[in-house]
Amino acid sequence: MKRQTTLEDIIGLEHTKLGFFGELKKTIAELRDSNIELERRQREIKAILDGITDVMAVVSFNFTIISVNHVFSEAFQREDPKGKVCYRVFRNRTSPCPDCPMVIARETNRVCRKLAIFSLGGKNHQVEITASPMRWSNGRSYRFLLLMRDVTREKEYQARYYHAEKMATIGVLAAGVAHEINNPLTAVSGFAKGLTRRLSRLEACLDDTRESRELMADFTEYLETILSEGERCRDIVHELLTFSPRKEGVFAPVDLRTLVLEMLKLLRYQLNRRTSRLICLELDESVPPVLGVGAELKQVLLNLIFNALEAIRDKGTITIRTGKTDRWIVLSVRDTGCGIPSDNLDKLFDPFFTTKPVGQGTGIGLSTCYNIIRQHKGEITVESVENLGSTFHVKLPIPAMGENQ
Repeated sequence: MKRQTTLEDIIGLEHTKLGFFGELKKTIAELRDSNIELERRQREIKAILDGITDVMAVVSFNFTIISVNHVFSEAFQREDPKGKVCYRVFRNRTSPCPDCPMVIARETNRVCRKLAIFSLGGKNHQVEITASPMRWSNGRSYRFLLLMRDVTREKEYQARYYHAEKMATIGVLAAGVAHEINNPLTAVSGFAKGLTRRLSRLEACLDDTRESRELMADFTEYLETILSEGERCRDIVHELLTFSPRKEGVFAPVDLRTLVLEMLKLLRYQLNRRTSRLICLELDESVPPVLGVGAELKQVLLNLIFNALEAIRDKGTITIRTGKTDRWIVLSVRDTGCGIPSDNLDKLFDPFFTTKPVGQGTGIGLSTCYNIIRQHKGEITVESVENLGSTFHVKLPIPAMGENQ
């Protein structure tokens, strides 16, 4: 017999439905709140990641880029890198890079740092790459957090610091060596000059024979050689002393345009020996005087011009230019000569480094220039391409208002 539905049954069923929909509504509200909180946290994490000034990427174990921050997109201005393998994005390779820090981090399950060279904006940059394994709660790694930081300027500052330390050490050594050489050199030159003055008396005591005349000619030649080589040694000693602790020279306004024109007058003979040598001047008359020791700045310019003459040899162009930036007054000497091998550029201002054959160069000239400009609180740099030429830039601080009076 079929049971009839009572009022109590209907009321109980509606109560159950109401309870179900109430629970469902509550669950939906909780999910909505959780979703809102999740979105808030995602925005917060994204803001933190975008606030990091280093290039950052999350990379899978098979080197696929999963996500990046905005700095990544600015540094590597290409299409969206997500879903692509990092070695193709960074190096356009078909396989992982040699010494990849992620490979090492995967094998050791530890953070790995490596230094690499990247070409960004047409210039080479030194980049420190840090690969950090991202781990599950059980400690197993499943992804990498890749951080890339441009340390080019930091490395340049380190190199300058080490170079300054090296120069200071060499200065102490050079001062001692120069002093020890100068004393006997003075005696040798002095006695050679004394013998030269006595040659006429010696000649009067000798017979007028062929053998005596040959002997006098030999004496004269030997003494002239001693004197000329003594002067050469004296010049080397003088250059060595530029590395020693410097006696404060008198800083005064120096007009670079006047300095250049005066130096070219002095070098007129060397410049006119070959008609195929061309000197171009681009001297900005609006450039204010610099504060410096005129004689020392002349020495720098003389060295740079001589180097340019040697680079172009018998044919080529030397361009001397002055100008200014917001911070610097700039003197540039450019030549169309043989250029400098890239391997030598980092060593160019090192004391005693030279590419000339033994006996033809001391390797002191450019390091002396570096030392002088550093003492003037300036900078000297070089740009060079083999077989196209070199450009040396001397940067000196723009004097503060009233200093160049």
